[in-house]
Amino acid sequence: MDYGHALEFGAFITPAAADPQTPVELAQLAEASGLDLVTFQDHPYQPAFLDTWTLMSFVAARTERVRISPNVLNVPLRPPAVVARAAASLDLLSGGRFDLGLGAGGFWDAIEAMGGTRLTPGQAVNALEEAIDLIRELWRTDQRGGVFTDGRHHRVHGAKRGPRPAHDIPILIGAYKPRMLALTGRKGDGWLPSLGYMQPGDLQKGNAAIDEAATSVGRDPREIRRLLNIGQLAADPAEFAERLARLASEDGIGTFILAADDPRLLRFFGEEVAPATRELVAKERGARGTAEAPRRSSAALSARRAGIAYDDVPPGLRAIEPGDFEYGDVRATYMRGGAPGIVLQPETTAQVAEALAFARRHPDLALAVRSGGHGISGRSTNDGGIVIDLRRLNGIEVLDEERRLVRIGPGARWAEVAAVLGEHGWALTSGDYGGVGVGGLATAGGIGFLAREHGLTIDHLRAAEVVLADGSIVRTDATNHADLFWAIRGAGANVGIVTSFEFEVDEVGQVGWAQLAFQVDDMAAFLEGYGTIVESAPRDLTVFLLAGGPRPGQPQVVQLYGLVDSDDPDTIIARLQPFAELAPLVQQSVQLTPYAQVMANADLGPQHGSGEPHSRSGLIEHVTPAFAETAAAMLASGAIPFFQLRAVGGAVSDVAEDATAYAHRSANFSVVALGSDPARLDAQWRALAEHTAGMYLSFDSSLRPERIAEAFPPATLERLRAIKAAYDPTCVLRDNFAIEPAESADAA
Repeated sequence: MDYGHALEFGAFITPAAADPQTPVELAQLAEASGLDLVTFQDHPYQPAFLDTWTLMSFVAARTERVRISPNVLNVPLRPPAVVARAAASLDLLSGGRFDLGLGAGGFWDAIEAMGGTRLTPGQAVNALEEAIDLIRELWRTDQRGGVFTDGRHHRVHGAKRGPRPAHDIPILIGAYKPRMLALTGRKGDGWLPSLGYMQPGDLQKGNAAIDEAATSVGRDPREIRRLLNIGQLAADPAEFAERLARLASEDGIGTFILAADDPRLLRFFGEEVAPATRELVAKERGARGTAEAPRRSSAALSARRAGIAYDDVPPGLRAIEPGDFEYGDVRATYMRGGAPGIVLQPETTAQVAEALAFARRHPDLALAVRSGGHGISGRSTNDGGIVIDLRRLNGIEVLDEERRLVRIGPGARWAEVAAVLGEHGWALTSGDYGGVGVGGLATAGGIGFLAREHGLTIDHLRAAEVVLADGSIVRTDATNHADLFWAIRGAGANVGIVTSFEFEVDEVGQVGWAQLAFQVDDMAAFLEGYGTIVESAPRDLTVFLLAGGPRPGQPQVVQLYGLVDSDDPDTIIARLQPFAELAPLVQQSVQLTPYAQVMANADLGPQHGSGEPHSRSGLIEHVTPAFAETAAAMLASGAIPFFQLRAVGGAVSDVAEDATAYAHRSANFSVVALGSDPARLDAQWRALAEHTAGMYLSFDSSLRPERIAEAFPPATLERLRAIKAAYDPTCVLRDNFAIEPAESADAA
């Protein structure tokens, strides 16, 4: 039976210690000869052999393309929890080039001599099954909590998960006997026997046993790749290829691994036998109409959500489904849990248009657009809907050195942007956390540590490429689609998907980075004092305030953090000194550092948020006594664990109110409050909202209809509704502060 797997060819190399460079050089030769896989036996008790893990790691560092696997790993001498860590580490270091071959043991005298436990054949199979379950569980880093298991042979109690491998590492099982074959069918990704140990008919019997076991647990037998260790079957490449082709078509072998330490034989296998075999098998499959092996397992297919035409995803567009290995790392965002039905990851602007077309064919499903997945307000994940994830559009390039003009993709993170710009002595104001994606912040406003001196992020935007709701692609700037250019600077999520931004950035050298903590007895007075100091300070100072609720028996602590855009220590201290007079300092750190180092404060890895964030946002011109008293009372209630004031004003206010869709230019401060209980949060916020005028979209998670009018003044909202009617009249983009389009007559 032909299972339809794409043919692969590999090498089985002896890990001889006599000349330790030889197996490495043979692996390099195998790669150069076009082979797909290099494997090594694992006998830790054999002093004539190199340690297999060490050798595989060394080979991974000396090769670029070829995959690496033990053939097979001696599980009785390799604790599975350690194997999980080692396998994931090697997979990450090699860029996803590791396969994990496992064996139950066998040379029990030698295993015992090395400290292992002698097992009966049945016990060895049970131990291997426990090991497979444990290894896979430790790779599930999207799950919370440690791993606990009290198996008969392997036990862990609270083992930490991770690291997560670079790809879904296939587990290949060396099996011959019925129980091992059944285990392969139930839980293996591949069957890895050696032809030399088999009698005529054993391949057919083994396949039948594996298929039966797979079917018994709801698996498609074609999910399990059939690999085979072989010797040289013929001296003539045509005859060799014919024998392999028969094994592929009659016994379902998809991977042939040649046991050879002869360089000429490896080259012969890779350069002559492999291509001839592929040609023969392709011709045979074409004549028979052999179906390709499924790309996804039965379990993955069963996790699909109703109402999504998964098979309609355009070819070449990367799609991650609920049953895929990568799904756990893309389902949630930084603060919000999610369970989307499909996550599309385009790599080009054209693919963004294709992804949007796919979404339009599913008008009843939620649609989220994600850059970095850090936003609080944006619904960049959902339940059962579509996510267009822009992380692969992450390029950063300099367009014009003299103008300091750069092009940045929406999926780039601000830490990455700061690092690239820093090499030129440049910077672009960009929030306060380097893990935030460019796209969300650069369409909402961009309140960052350089805002008072250099304005918002959107104030530096000179042009953008946008995929509109109907799939058309336009370039917009001050003269081309000027209305669109106006709208994306403050309400971009409503009018299109920006696939590249062109920014004119600033010259910024070393800065003074300050982190100050105060013991505060009079919160209202401290807040008012902070506001007064910031407003009266030169524009080179931008400092944010962060406070939480009271802690029983402990003093109230407030943090200030931000920067002074100066490399002069005396200037930095002079700017910060007024804050020191507000309350006793309990901790302080002031450093002279590049802006890129300030933004290098982020974990850029996968995000595993859970639940639903609850936040409210507002803008104020001044920290008045009334505002300060209300905010202090709100903090004293204990309902607000996170309260922040961000300094705006300065250069932000230099821009006219109607110049961009971000309209509240007179505000000197942005206010944010987060709480775990939405009812308590809203109850406290109502009093504070009386002192606010407008809001900053990025920090408000509310879905109240009136929030749209709070975010945009009447004239701004009227203009946005007309632009919405022109560019997205059917509200394809509706899941992030959705603006209703004006009626056709109004829009005209």
